[in-house]
Amino acid sequence: MARSVQQAAALLLATACTLALLTLQLQPCAGQQQPPSPGYYPSATLRPLSFSKGYRTLWGPQHQTLSPDGRSLTLWMDRSPGSGFKSARAYRNGYFGASVRVQPGYTAGVNTAFYLSNSEEYPGHHDEIDMELLGTIPGEPYTLQTNVGDGTIVGREMRFHLWFDPTADFHHYAIIWNPDQILFLVDDVPIRR
Repeated sequence: MARSVQQAAALLLATACTLALLTLQLQPCAGQQQPPSPGYYPSATLRPLSFSKGYRTLWGPQHQTLSPDGRSLTLWMDRSPGSGFKSARAYRNGYFGASVRVQPGYTAGVNTAFYLSNSEEYPGHHDEIDMELLGTIPGEPYTLQTNVGDGTIVGREMRFHLWFDPTADFHHYAIIWNPDQILFLVDDVPIRR
């Protein structure tokens, strides 16, 4: 990145032009079938942060349902702008992850994004590291887009077709950000460095 990010917040945003449902779990799912990882399981060594203690709503609280144990959140989306939330505190670096299952069917125009940003610190000229599940139409695969933006409009995007159906079950998406690297992972499998 062009300059070091002073503070970033972990955000998950969902915007929609159609009806969709997103359920987020802020922990890896026990018993989840995963492809073999190359001996690297960072999510297994971390303790999940409950939603009720670590996050706050940015907009669209009418589209959110918190589970009774406070560990998972369901976002309901309709023709209005959707819903979003952010971490309660800023971080300089670390491991950021969320288990997400997206809605099947027609989701063109829906963008489910999990990202790090310092937009509150540098409005209009912020850095961003993100993972986005881009909406689709029936019969077409979901696309996972990663991006590293350095304070300009232009970022370094890369797109991936996943080896699984992200609507069938929860999958864990994560970013490891430290002074030496930015690493994107899906179910503990590194997909971009």
